[in-house]
Amino acid sequence: MNIDIAVLSGDGIGVEVTAAGMQVLEYITRKNGHKVNAAYADVGWAAIDKYGTALPPITREICKKSKAILFGAVGLPDRDQSLPQAQRPERVALLELRKGLFANLRHVVLPPGLADHCPLKKSLISAGIDIMIIRELTGGLYYGKPQGIQGQAGQRSAVDTMAYTEHEIRRILKVGFETARQRRRRLTSVDKANILATSQLWRETAVAMAKDYPDIQLEHMYVDNASMQLLRRPTEFDVIVTENTFGDILSDEASMLCGSIGLVPSACLGENASATPFYEPIHGSAPDIAGKNKANPVGSILTVAMMLRYTFGLEQDAAAIEKACFKVLNEATVLTGDLGGTSGCTEVTAAIIAAL
Repeated sequence: MNIDIAVLSGDGIGVEVTAAGMQVLEYITRKNGHKVNAAYADVGWAAIDKYGTALPPITREICKKSKAILFGAVGLPDRDQSLPQAQRPERVALLELRKGLFANLRHVVLPPGLADHCPLKKSLISAGIDIMIIRELTGGLYYGKPQGIQGQAGQRSAVDTMAYTEHEIRRILKVGFETARQRRRRLTSVDKANILATSQLWRETAVAMAKDYPDIQLEHMYVDNASMQLLRRPTEFDVIVTENTFGDILSDEASMLCGSIGLVPSACLGENASATPFYEPIHGSAPDIAGKNKANPVGSILTVAMMLRYTFGLEQDAAAIEKACFKVLNEATVLTGDLGGTSGCTEVTAAIIAAL
């Protein structure tokens, strides 16, 4: 099989972790008789410095022609402040490249060997943590209209609009139900139906759809309660499905349950071929450690596994990468500084390849 991908390393540690992910991808595909065709392109500040924009036309074209996008990170806080918000890399690059990709899957796993790095006491995590968070990505507050700030200084007002259609809700809930069916058959739908009209429509739709999935145990939970229960009983969650803003917040909270945000991969998926699937670790560019071989590559490597599974259908290859990553993490002898280790990005990558 040909693995045709666009590789957008971006800014900060995005360069290092994407290189690590590509090393693992090249190794396992070569081992199993596949061929990687990688087209590298500039994005973020690397693109601004060269083309004057965070997402130049040449990068857009490369992404459009590829079957998947492997992304690093964008944004440099010190430099971002020099640009209007509408021109900053996260808004220009991320929102544009993910346009049309409505399902954001973030997989949070606490390997037993990293139990000491979880901020929760061991009695709460003894059964292990393995949560798939599915966040709706194209609706809600981030895209609703009207939106913006208006008025004169001292008398300004601001508005953001949370809006959802039944179609948008049904398609993300379907991803939730179908994903739960492939896992432990438990689905938690998170909303704020006691207050928000969008959440009332969300819950009504979830209840109606549940009749088509009698094998799935559906639980409804208000978002404020969900944020508490992730800390009180994290081992009981299987699949969480929720709207855009709630999913953004809850997935970052959940990422700390596994010891480091550097361990969490994500996939952004759509429903047709018009939008290229987008894969990235959920961490940022971390410019303070960029170029120092301190970045944790595991999130990017696990992101490669998600790409092989969801876009290319290579389940065995994806599972092999995940097994190798968790073997290294459980042995806990080759770890980066965010996990209390002294190894570098390159050493951790080499250990994972050795485990493969």
